[in-house]
Amino acid sequence: MIEIDDLPELDNAVMIAAFEGWNDAGEAASGVIEHLAEAWGAEPVAALDPEDYYDFQVNRPRVVSDGGQRRISWRTTRVLVATDTPIGRDIVLVQGVEPSFRWRSFAIELMELAQQADVTTVITLGALLADVAHTRPIQVSVTSDSEDTRHRLDIESSTYEGPTGIVGVLADAAVQVGLSSVSVWAAVPHYAHHTPSPKATRAILTRLEELLDGPIEHSSLDDDARAWERGLDALASEDAEVAEYVESLEEAQDTAELPEASGDAIAKEFERYLRRRGTTD
Repeated sequence: MIEIDDLPELDNAVMIAAFEGWNDAGEAASGVIEHLAEAWGAEPVAALDPEDYYDFQVNRPRVVSDGGQRRISWRTTRVLVATDTPIGRDIVLVQGVEPSFRWRSFAIELMELAQQADVTTVITLGALLADVAHTRPIQVSVTSDSEDTRHRLDIESSTYEGPTGIVGVLADAAVQVGLSSVSVWAAVPHYAHHTPSPKATRAILTRLEELLDGPIEHSSLDDDARAWERGLDALASEDAEVAEYVESLEEAQDTAELPEASGDAIAKEFERYLRRRGTTD
């Protein structure tokens, strides 16, 4: 059961959700929530009971020091609220780890909180590993299963079919309770999966600015994004096979003559990733 500490009265709020784990290549999606929480001074208002949704052998609790006192910190999903934001709307941030089980109950609890908080739009964030070059703009796909939402925001419908993560379940749950639902996915170079990708986080934030029609400060990510690129440049310079592969990816993207891939292209890359994952697990 979700534990609500102090939920302020909100109006026409937007819920933005991302989860660590399968949906979060390069920690790009969860990085957005962390950035927004800090930039907008979001305050925690609720937490889901981890006992209901997590396998603690997979997501182990941690021993932390709190004011000199050692205690156990349980990994779970928390809800934060930011008011008086630069975009002129109240924001509900959902920050957590993909649950181990009882996904339907998990989604229902969050949707009940969304309705209680007067949320009108749910934006789910994800990041996938794809055959893209780190030297090119990060491809970001924005889709919705709601015709009204697609028309209002001038975005596409998703054509992806196959396994999904908790963000897919949550997006569907939002539609089921009558909320506007939008999915935002970034494509992260699969050869860079071992490090966080601030460049992808920044790309998602840029698309959020467009969706929310307001400014989001993210210049602090610029140096991190450049350092990330330099690190991968160094990797390519030390490995001829990696360098050749990156060059082939650059040529493929340049040939497409598009600064960003379409939703269909991202879906195909996702399918390729899932197939590749299935052969290596």
